[in-house]
Amino acid sequence: MVVEVSGDLACFTRPELKSERFSYEVMTPSAARGILESIFWKPEFDYIICKIEILKPIRWFSIRRNEVKSLVSEDWVRRAMADTTLRYDVENDRDQRNTVALRDVAYRIYAQVELRPHADQHQAKYREQFRRRVAKGACYSQPFLGTREFAARFGEPTSAKPIEECRDLGVMLHSIGYEANSETYRWFLARLEDGVMEVPPNGLELPSAAPAKTRS
Repeated sequence: MVVEVSGDLACFTRPELKSERFSYEVMTPSAARGILESIFWKPEFDYIICKIEILKPIRWFSIRRNEVKSLVSEDWVRRAMADTTLRYDVENDRDQRNTVALRDVAYRIYAQVELRPHADQHQAKYREQFRRRVAKGACYSQPFLGTREFAARFGEPTSAKPIEECRDLGVMLHSIGYEANSETYRWFLARLEDGVMEVPPNGLELPSAAPAKTRS
């Protein structure tokens, strides 16, 4: 299955950079998988990203803004539900951070469907359902390019050619696995060949290489 996505802004945050938000040069496979799942998701299968074509030149922009430093805990939510006068002190929990992100992006995502053991339908059925949703512009939730404030447009593949550029992209986030209260990060050595980034089926697990949270 193939789908094209584009947007005015994108930020596929490198998880090893904690204090500042710095984007990878291109979309990561985990971000591509998130876009596909926002268009069409079923518990009977997983998306396997095969390759990503970059359709527009890599262009950067930077912005500095105030961000909340911490997440609201479940304990605080319970206390707020019991005491309606309780207020979260946002003014004292802000930090100014710099974001280096991408602008005017467009990608073509190629993926396959991998059935889970309990699936009772053929792969072709899910592929056709996905294609129909893309043709209609239907989605379960608004797709985004790395962070939720950078919305993505999507549609059927066009004849647009990938950029003519070759470069090593270094170690890139392949996927994140969630089990119980832990997260497993997998990585791969990414390279751009004539605007195409091939994605291996599985990445290499490096437990200590990433922090607990990422937005890519």
